[in-house]
Amino acid sequence: MQTLAFVGLGAMGLPMARNLIRAGFALRGYDARTEALDELRAAGGAACASAGEAAQGTDALVLMVVNADQADTVLFTDGALDALAPGALVLLMSTCPPMAVAAIGARVAERGHRFLDAPVSGGTVGAAAASLSIMVAGAPGDFEAAAPILNAVGEKIFHVGEHFGQGAAVKAVNQLLCGVHLAVAGEALSFARQIGVDPAVALEIVAGSAASSWMLRDRGPRMLQDQPEVTSAVDIFVKDLGIVLAAGSDGKVALPLAAAAHQMFLAVSGQGLGAKDDSQVIRAYEALNLKPGQ
Repeated sequence: MQTLAFVGLGAMGLPMARNLIRAGFALRGYDARTEALDELRAAGGAACASAGEAAQGTDALVLMVVNADQADTVLFTDGALDALAPGALVLLMSTCPPMAVAAIGARVAERGHRFLDAPVSGGTVGAAAASLSIMVAGAPGDFEAAAPILNAVGEKIFHVGEHFGQGAAVKAVNQLLCGVHLAVAGEALSFARQIGVDPAVALEIVAGSAASSWMLRDRGPRMLQDQPEVTSAVDIFVKDLGIVLAAGSDGKVALPLAAAAHQMFLAVSGQGLGAKDDSQVIRAYEALNLKPGQ
């Protein structure tokens, strides 16, 4: 499998595409943004004018689009699925609701193509370093066939089941924990500031204690900066925790902590800060605790 189409050259997709090119794939890519196509050309890929053109005759198609609606449009409206070589493999690597992924996978299979539900975790740093965690659901043979693609972009690769949607479900569990850990880290550091404790000192202490988490250690320092570098935006967690809550609703599962965390990210996004680094969820707590005259 050497010829590969890639649709969705955003903050995650572009570095993933670069790593696939480095691994020896002849990659044909598409994104709506011309600057992304320019960067793909600079990396040695072929920039295409449409998703259908990118997919034309290729053996596999990677989708790293924003959501399930975009994936559906690329495959079934923009003609990418029909443009693929017979029996080609479609890898949906975006974070999407499990039921939506299952429906897309079933439609792909009905058209005679193969499908893997393969969301990723690791952010832009992991995408650039080819160290992503990938949660894959689909037929074992298709999982094995996709190994060169998966190994080119990921480091921890798990076959979590054979049913489409199972990969998305595992990603929802991951995002529930990430979102709640991140929101409560913001609450803790804001709490420290409100009661007169230097949040930098509090962070140093708790980051090395039983109270620590990966999200606290990674995002905590950026919570104390006014304008931190954006590695993952607030609105990403608005979307991902929304997916978590939708999956919980579909399964009649109560997720009260996920719901509370979702509200904090929504509050920051509602301040017009949705494009800021997700560490800025701390601003929701600062707004809640704003004293008169501050």
